[in-house]
Amino acid sequence: MVCGFDYRTEATTRHMPQPQPITATLPFDESFDDIIDVRSESEFAEDRLPGSINLPLLNDSQRVEVGTDYKQVGGFEAKRSGAVLIMANISRHLAEHFADKPKSYRPLIYCWRGGQRSQSLAVVLAAIGWRTHILDGGYKTYRRHILDQLEILPAQFRWIAINGLTGSAKTRVLHHLAEQGEQILDLEGLANHKGSVLGLDPDNPQPSQKLFESRIHHALAGMDASRPVFVEAESKKVGNVHCPEAVWKAMTGSTVFRIEAERMARVQFLLEDYGHFLKNPDLLQERIHLLRERYGQAQIEHWEAQIAGADWPAFVDSILEVHYDPSYKSSVRYPKATEVFTTDTLDADGQSALARNMARAVTEL
Repeated sequence: MVCGFDYRTEATTRHMPQPQPITATLPFDESFDDIIDVRSESEFAEDRLPGSINLPLLNDSQRVEVGTDYKQVGGFEAKRSGAVLIMANISRHLAEHFADKPKSYRPLIYCWRGGQRSQSLAVVLAAIGWRTHILDGGYKTYRRHILDQLEILPAQFRWIAINGLTGSAKTRVLHHLAEQGEQILDLEGLANHKGSVLGLDPDNPQPSQKLFESRIHHALAGMDASRPVFVEAESKKVGNVHCPEAVWKAMTGSTVFRIEAERMARVQFLLEDYGHFLKNPDLLQERIHLLRERYGQAQIEHWEAQIAGADWPAFVDSILEVHYDPSYKSSVRYPKATEVFTTDTLDADGQSALARNMARAVTEL
C-alpha cells in the first residue's frame, strides 16, 4: 500500500485478458447484426458478401497514399502513416455507425485476407464489449467459396428454360411465376441488363463479373433443390457479364417452355418495357448506331427517321423483323421446346395466365 493506493489491484486489472474477436468460417452457422466490409469503396463495389455494408478503414485515395509511402519511404513508415489514417477512420465510424449499437450487437468484419484492416476494427469493437467476429481468410476465402459452389449448385436443380422471340415478356412471366410461389433465377435482373443491344438500364449500371456471380450464388443457395427453377433462355452473355459455365450448362440442358405471341402483341409490350428510350431518343439513336456495320447506313437512316418522327410502333416492328427475330433464331442453343404456350396478349393478365399455365405444366411432366 503506497499513499493509500493498492498497486497490486492495478496490476491485476491491467493484465486481465481482454475480449478478443471470434473467427467465423463459411458457410455461416449463425446470423450477425451487421456484415462489415472494411475494404475501400472500389473493392466493395467490385464484389462483396451479400447484405454487407462498407465502412472503409482506408479509402481509395488513402490506399494510394500508403502504397506510395511503402514504395518511396519504406515499410515501417507506410505502416505508421497507415495506422494514423486507420485509427482516424475507426474513430469516425465509432462516432457515426456504432454510436447507437446495443450491448448485444454482433458484427462480422472482413477485409481482403482477414488481416490488418479487419483486425484493427475488430479488436476495438471486442474491447468495447461487442461479440465481434472476423471472417477467416477474408474476402479471398469468400470468393473461393463462391466459385466452388457455382460448380456444384446448378446440377442439383431441375431447370425449366423459357424461350421465345424478343418481346415475348419472358422476364415478366418469370416474375409472375415467382409471385405464384415458383422458384426463378432472373439473370437479367441480377445483371441489370435485358441482354440485347438496347438492353442496358441507363439508371442502373451492370455489376462486375464477380458481383454477378455472387448474386447468382446467393439466389441459388436459398432455393429448394427438390423443386424446379424457372429461368429465361438467355444467351451466355447478358450485356457485359457472362453466365458461369456450370449454370450455362444446366440451363442449356434443361426442359424448354416456349412462348409464341402475335407480333403486334410483342410490339405493344416492347413499347411499354423499353419506355425509357421513348423519353430519350438520343440514347436510342446512339445504341442503334452500333448496328451500322451489320445492316448498313441505309437501314440505320430508316430507323433514325422513324425515331425522329416518333413513329414508335413502326420502328419497333421493323427492328424486330430485321434484327431481333433473325438474331434470336440463329443464337438459340437450347433443346426443342417440350411445351408451347400461345397468346395474343402480353398485358399483365396475359403474362399471369402464361405463368399459371407453365406452373401447371411442370407438375404434369
